[in-house]
Amino acid sequence: MSATRHPTTRRTASAGFTLIEVMITVAIIGILAAVALPSYRDYIMRGHLADASNGLATVRAQMERHFQDNRSYATVGTFTTPCAAAVATRTFNLFAVSCSGTPTATAFTLEAVGSGAVAGFTYTITEADVRATTAAPTGWTTCATGWMLKKGQVC
Repeated sequence: MSATRHPTTRRTASAGFTLIEVMITVAIIGILAAVALPSYRDYIMRGHLADASNGLATVRAQMERHFQDNRSYATVGTFTTPCAAAVATRTFNLFAVSCSGTPTATAFTLEAVGSGAVAGFTYTITEADVRATTAAPTGWTTCATGWMLKKGQVC
């Protein structure tokens, strides 16, 4: 008697993911991206806004140094105020810092105007350290007594 062997068929488990598993994963990634992307943009924006405060502080220090040497913020004799120097507008990454108006013997106002990714932002500072956000894009607030460096910040 010869025994005939029938090959046994084995079912192998399929390797990979089902369509529903892939769709759920894509949906989760989409939700996470929708939440994270605006927060990331605001974080990057805050980094650029720090350039304005750094630039204003730098030029203000130059103005104070000129005042200590000459007892005036304006040009005195051959000593030219930083606001009237050959390069009166200084660029700090995306911000252009310059004097707003002509400095007097006792007063000056510096202004930082944004461009590119920070277009629409304008910050000022005076000799008395009065800081103001005079212009801001939609969704940001202005403030007459401080620099708004964070979206939703209260004046």
